[in-house]
Amino acid sequence: MTLSQDHPLKDGRTAQSPLITAYRGGRPSRKPVWFMRQAGRSLPEYRKAREGVGMLESCLRPDLAAEITLQPVRRHDVDAAIFFSDIVIPLKLAGVDVDIVPGVGPVLASPIRSEADVAALPRLTDAALEPIREAVGLTIAELGTTPLIGFAGAPFTVAAYMVEGRPSRDHLGPRTMMHGDPGTWAALMAWTADASGRFLRAQIEAGASAGQLFDSWAGSLGVEDYRRHAAPYSSQALDHVRDLGAPLVHFGTGTSELLGAMYEVGVDAVGVDYRLPLHEANRRLGGRVVLQGNIDPAFLAAPWNVLEAHVRDVVRAGASAPGHVVNLGHGVPPETDPEVLTRVVELVHSITY
Repeated sequence: MTLSQDHPLKDGRTAQSPLITAYRGGRPSRKPVWFMRQAGRSLPEYRKAREGVGMLESCLRPDLAAEITLQPVRRHDVDAAIFFSDIVIPLKLAGVDVDIVPGVGPVLASPIRSEADVAALPRLTDAALEPIREAVGLTIAELGTTPLIGFAGAPFTVAAYMVEGRPSRDHLGPRTMMHGDPGTWAALMAWTADASGRFLRAQIEAGASAGQLFDSWAGSLGVEDYRRHAAPYSSQALDHVRDLGAPLVHFGTGTSELLGAMYEVGVDAVGVDYRLPLHEANRRLGGRVVLQGNIDPAFLAAPWNVLEAHVRDVVRAGASAPGHVVNLGHGVPPETDPEVLTRVVELVHSITY
């Protein structure tokens, strides 16, 4: 199957945009930049829109999700919108009892600890994803030539939440299951790969021009465990969307040692966190992979001259790769001054090397 003829990648709206051109290894008209977590608590308009509305509800109200997705594009002139949602939304839509607890994060009423627990998990249906398709449709109707990036949580990160039942520092539960009960682990990972893949496909079919898989917790794994117990399922999740032809990006935190394996799941670009200089990431990937990143979020609160020098260093290092999309090496901190982000975008767009 291919995308419909009125999809932004097909009808001329986004195929030649700086972001999509860079993801495909071409020469964009300006250096593209967007920020992970650009839609969120750093924006006063976001806080106003979310007043009295829970996190998961805000993701599942199409009009609100679309408005929040659009806010940073209007304010910052970034080169992409990133769909406002959460990696546990596929669980919620499937019927899993999960909530986002303020100050804690995703919490499951019943953590997944056994083969029977996995067998009892409900399946995510295409019909359940209708609010996602509607939100994407509302968003792209307003974006014009700015592409929307769809996203999903990578199976390991989603499974880690499901086993622990809440955020964890060391992810000992999922790592123990993968070795101590590999059959249950494989079944759970297959479930999460299917859920994340369906979630991402719904977004791209509805109008997203690219897709990003977030593996927030993959850095807790050694490279052999990652290759054996996580990467195959990330590849399975992406199998849901490969036929659509949208550029695909893979990002994780603390994953400097995993970059090669993350690329090998089958993506067009690899996101690099703030721990590894881009020229070194490019060397490790053999000089053949488009990179995304990797401004250190800690610099956003530094004096402007310090931040400017850092951004220029990142852009210079990224120029060694076949393509470079400027981003943070992690998400926007909630206390960030929005005017600083706008200034960073202006700076990146002004750089010509």
